Amino acid sequence: MSRIGRKPIAIPKGVKFKIEDGTVEVSGPKGTLAVPMPAGIKCRVEGEQLLAERESDDHAAVHGLARALVQNAVTGVTDGFTRQLDIVGVGYKAERQKDRVLFNLGYSHPIEFPLPEGIEVKVERVNKPIQQYQTTLTITGIDRQQVGQVAADMRGLRRPDPYKGKGVRYANEVLKLKPGKTGK
Repeated sequence: MSRIGRKPIAIPKGVKFKIEDGTVEVSGPKGTLAVPMPAGIKCRVEGEQLLAERESDDHAAVHGLARALVQNAVTGVTDGFTRQLDIVGVGYKAERQKDRVLFNLGYSHPIEFPLPEGIEVKVERVNKPIQQYQTTLTITGIDRQQVGQVAADMRGLRRPDPYKGKGVRYANEVLKLKPGKTGK
């Protein structure tokens, strides 16, 4: 029995659900998200809670997943999701333009990163105890999967170097630097 799948989802004020065949549409103060439900999983509203129920034990593998996706949609339309990236390295920088972010990451050319619909990026400099720290990117949006994917794509433009730690990294990422040639 799925423990996650059986947990009820609390419905905050201002959040509305529209349950149709195969999808659950969640509307809130920040926007609207549609969550496709796997076959064999049904959602129903009971009082101030939403319950995910499976038709049989054949669908146990996706029961918790379906409930977690709906919970992420509820959290997204009420609070939103945020990921932070740190840019570390001399001369590395990011600049927010109208619908894209322009990166200078030590390559011979600047990199233009187009922003998808529903994603906001804020570029700022914060005092951090990281050597050669340059800027912090704050990525926000209502879709958790999309926010995480954009952050991963931006990190992939210049992964952190294992020797000096230069590159684009998650703000909470701990790097274990390798010793150089003289290290033992």
